[in-house]
Amino acid sequence: MKKYAICCLILAIFAHGYLMAQPRKYSNEFLAIGVGGASQGMANSCVSSINDVTAGYWNPAGLLGIKNDMQLGLMHSEYFAGIAKYDYGALARKIDSSSAFAVSFIRFGVDNIPNTTELIDAAGNVDYDKITQFSAADYAFIVSYARAPKIKGLKLGGSAKIVRRIVGDFAGAWGFGLDAGIQYENKDWKFGLMARDISTTFNVWNYSLTDQMKDVFIATGNDLPTNSYEITLPRIILGAARKFDVTKDIGLLAELNADLTMDGKRNVLIKSDPLSVDPHLGLEFNYKEIVYLRGGIMNIQKEQDVTGKPTTTLMPIFGVGLKLKRLMIDYAKTDVGDNSIALSSHIISVRLDINRQAK
Repeated sequence: MKKYAICCLILAIFAHGYLMAQPRKYSNEFLAIGVGGASQGMANSCVSSINDVTAGYWNPAGLLGIKNDMQLGLMHSEYFAGIAKYDYGALARKIDSSSAFAVSFIRFGVDNIPNTTELIDAAGNVDYDKITQFSAADYAFIVSYARAPKIKGLKLGGSAKIVRRIVGDFAGAWGFGLDAGIQYENKDWKFGLMARDISTTFNVWNYSLTDQMKDVFIATGNDLPTNSYEITLPRIILGAARKFDVTKDIGLLAELNADLTMDGKRNVLIKSDPLSVDPHLGLEFNYKEIVYLRGGIMNIQKEQDVTGKPTTTLMPIFGVGLKLKRLMIDYAKTDVGDNSIALSSHIISVRLDINRQAK
């Protein structure tokens, strides 16, 4: 009974921050999920072509592609049958013809987790009134700036982010990091580079457990978490994209990205120690830039089937978009495979163009 009593709490705490002072492969992975139904509908292949408010997340250099005075972006998605919720909001604004900035906010969390560590007292009595609830959530606040130098077709951008991660009242962490991005355009070709956590991102964890929680941890053979910090190493995303005019009314955008990680061997298409490369491809058809149809593939991995035979798996994604004057509505659906407990996720986002009224 006691093992059940701390199950949820242990999973939440150890998943968030029971980490020693060394680089971790999957630190702050909630910041690698992606934002915007349009970008996710293209399998997150967008660092070269992104040119709207979501560029504050994907590649801040792309903020210079905003045509209106301001843009507002919102997104909601759910994972694991609605258990985990991912929300995003951002506002971007042009400063002048050669500069722009944006602020973005992200929350990824699981709410209403039962805390049963005090369900049984020292005398062995069960008191269901002692069951409380808590949330395990990750937050990020990002400030981005973009500027165009005098080199034709070149755009530069940078972001500063503050990360806040909490597990109820038991554990919490603060983190800070820097990102940098570049875009270059030449005729129908677009190239991009995004350096995430270029400064390395530090998360400092602090724990606050009651004496009764500590007793339960010890009695069930679990180590007590101690204050520590984790380091997120840089991730480089390279991209190339091209536009095609299929017909007078139909256009095509194709983009290939590759995520380069330097935190050890990962289960991706090209893996080595310390460098691994994870490619992903996206396509976007548009009709008169009003109706959009998108698709892509990502997360190419080596796995074993039920017989133990090696097999290659990937995650297909498709999406649609509709532009109604200044309002853009995007939807994307991800399918992570029949063997997963999170069969699919639905992403819905909206983008609103705003023009300031003349004085």
